[in-house]
Amino acid sequence: MSRAIRTVMIENRRGLHARASMAFVTLATGQPVELIVEKDGASASGTSILDLMMLGAAKGDSITISAEGDGAHEAVQALAELVEARFGEE
Repeated sequence: MSRAIRTVMIENRRGLHARASMAFVTLATGQPVELIVEKDGASASGTSILDLMMLGAAKGDSITISAEGDGAHEAVQALAELVEARFGEE
């Protein structure tokens, strides 16, 4: 079983709001791993829109995406790319 961790900065204007969280969860639920997202010591399930929104990640904040399981590196890479692409916004 592998583990991967990556920290990325939120760049989209509205941060990790409902639509961005939905895009994240949609991609995350297709991954065969356990995903956790952390911000400032708080953690959230990477497969829960509400949990992600409760982190309150705004533009300029950093989040840490961690995954455990087969395909962890690929899952973290795909999710980090989504965040870096501003969730397809702007």
